[in-house]
Amino acid sequence: MTPEAFIKKWKASTLTERAASQSHFLDLCALLDEPTPTDSDPTGEHYAFERGATKTTGGEGWADVWKRGSFAWEYKGKRKDLKAAYAQLQQYAVALENPPLLVVCDMETIEIHTNWTNTVRVIHRIGIEELREAAHRATLKAVFSDPEKLKPGQTRQGLTEKAAKEFAGLALRLRSRGHDAQAVAHFINRMVFCMFAEDVGLLSGRMFQRMLEQGVRRPDHFAPMATQLFSAMRSGGLVGFEEVAWFNGGLFDDDDALPMEKEDLEQALSAARLD
Repeated sequence: MTPEAFIKKWKASTLTERAASQSHFLDLCALLDEPTPTDSDPTGEHYAFERGATKTTGGEGWADVWKRGSFAWEYKGKRKDLKAAYAQLQQYAVALENPPLLVVCDMETIEIHTNWTNTVRVIHRIGIEELREAAHRATLKAVFSDPEKLKPGQTRQGLTEKAAKEFAGLALRLRSRGHDAQAVAHFINRMVFCMFAEDVGLLSGRMFQRMLEQGVRRPDHFAPMATQLFSAMRSGGLVGFEEVAWFNGGLFDDDDALPMEKEDLEQALSAARLD
């Protein structure tokens, strides 16, 4: 099957997830010149559709496609929630022998989530139109036949060390300007928490990262923006027209924010872009 034929067929399709998933996967096999599950493994012992799995939360479920040592794959209907599909796969992962790749697809977008132990998670997103490009097809082919090509090079430990260096440098510069050590520590703890909160979705739309990006352009704007955010996090409220939840605990006991220079903000932004 050619890329053009695949794209034309599946852009036009209005089939439901149940009706379309296996046909879509078989067409991908044809597009990538990969053997199908039944051609590769007629017994279904290491490569199969509808692989049964016990959820970590209890109960039974099915991975739409599974290949031992390579991937687990979950389909959703067009423009459905791929985050929900990924969460579903995470519940199956242990029962499926922790495959290194977790793949979700809504017929028009494929997301490949890396799942190696002690590595930084990477997501490869491939839209249906991008399948015209050889590089994207090569990425997808690696899922089937050479998943090690997609293994991230950076470990979580290395990422943590990199972030720690960024914050240590920032703290030293703030202290050199005469700010109290406790005030600097409290302020940096707040920033670290904001970065964590947006990574896990508690601050929507990467709000803090966008604030840092604006601060790099206008450093004098950062402290007032941070004060507004910390105030909203202390009691719940709005930052502009975006709602911020109430965060319990003493971290936001006041809304003080230290002034930052462009170099400080660039270093904080570098840390914020780490996942």
